[in-house]
Amino acid sequence: MSGELPPNINVKEPRWDQSTFVGRANHFFTVTDPRNILLSNEQLEKARKTIHDYRQGIVPPGLTENELWRAKYIYDSAFHPDTGEKMILIGRMSAQVPMNMTITGCMMTFYRTTPAVLFWQWINQSFNAVVNYTNRSGDAPLTVNELGTAYVSATTGAVATALGLNALTKHVSPLIGRFVPFAAVAAANCINIPLMRQRELKVGIPVTDENGNRLGESANAAKQAITQVIVSRILMAAPGMAIPPFIMNTLEKKAFLKRFPWMSAPIQVGLVGFCLVFATPLCCALFPQKSSMSVTRLEADLQAKIQENYPELQRVYFNKGL
Repeated sequence: MSGELPPNINVKEPRWDQSTFVGRANHFFTVTDPRNILLSNEQLEKARKTIHDYRQGIVPPGLTENELWRAKYIYDSAFHPDTGEKMILIGRMSAQVPMNMTITGCMMTFYRTTPAVLFWQWINQSFNAVVNYTNRSGDAPLTVNELGTAYVSATTGAVATALGLNALTKHVSPLIGRFVPFAAVAAANCINIPLMRQRELKVGIPVTDENGNRLGESANAAKQAITQVIVSRILMAAPGMAIPPFIMNTLEKKAFLKRFPWMSAPIQVGLVGFCLVFATPLCCALFPQKSSMSVTRLEADLQAKIQENYPELQRVYFNKGL
């Protein structure tokens, strides 16, 4: 809807209904749009100012509803929902498609030698560590020591797991061997994400009521949040790592790739990219970003505090991260 800006638009919430998968998918197709990474700092700051001003009741003359929502999604794509800080460029969800298509395509092309596997798995897990840190839940800062420990443990554990699984490629058919990188990525995600977000598991993440009033921190909420993110990330990688192997296995038997073998990597990267354009937003949409859980599933001390101060409250809400 265009035209003059109506009052009282809730720009703290997404434009679409987040209680439905379709609404969440529309939201994430906008947030993960790769074109967002091409925006200049000036455009990002303009969007941030527009949203902050609107929240304070300051409406620039001539601003339309569509322009407001566009500013909101530019803001959401680049600024952390809890801290408000500008996120690292390659860690933003809008960078997922170009970064992942390149890394995953290379992982699936160069998987036959141990040095190549080691290099691309390290690149992949380092990138994942940046993404997991950038899209963490909560607003508590990490010290350099905590961040360094998390990075080393996450990448080392994930790469070791990936190398172990890739060793299986020597004992299986070429087609099955192409799927080993996916199994490695899935297993590595189960290690990398919890380790990069280990502070949340130790001290908890902020939980609020429906109106955003902070009630405390919960490690149980962090466990649910991280589990949902792991499931989303594994399924996000699945199409790009499951569909291209069938296509590439067929193409490599054809005369074209035998004549131009150097085309294998670009074709693989393109196929992965096509899959990720759809898999990234759809898998982000599997669970609401503003997740919730019953008060009865919280830690006993937090339950007691909430029941004392808010006896009618049944559910708490939290940002699960991405």
